[in-house]
Amino acid sequence: MLESENPGTTLSKRAARRIIQRAFVLTGRDKSVRQHLRTAQLATLWVLEDWDLAWTVSLHRGRLEVARRPAKHPDVTLSWPTAEEFFHQAERVGDGAVQVHILPAQEHPRFFQPLLRGFFTALRHVLSNPVDDQGVSLL
Repeated sequence: MLESENPGTTLSKRAARRIIQRAFVLTGRDKSVRQHLRTAQLATLWVLEDWDLAWTVSLHRGRLEVARRPAKHPDVTLSWPTAEEFFHQAERVGDGAVQVHILPAQEHPRFFQPLLRGFFTALRHVLSNPVDDQGVSLL
């Protein structure tokens, strides 16, 4: 993927879903993220509103489990108005806090920042090299 191209405008939904899923696999392997989530028990719903794309990420004692279907009763919903804004976060992950709408908006932003930074770091890596563990292209 070229640096100047925004994946939010150039990727198909299918390719985006595969890349996002791969980024979660890599995030789940990150020891610092797993350590931060070691006591978490949450069902989260992640939504890209303009693409009508949603997936469930369950946090269970340091493990991330991703499901393509949206959770019916998530504990927390993380949403981005546009796919372009979502993918733009991967470019800005080193700039500080990740911009996301979190509902319910209680103490969760502080809890989710390490997870989101780890995810968007992994997403940036996958966007620059979109292949799985076997070397098969995700595009």
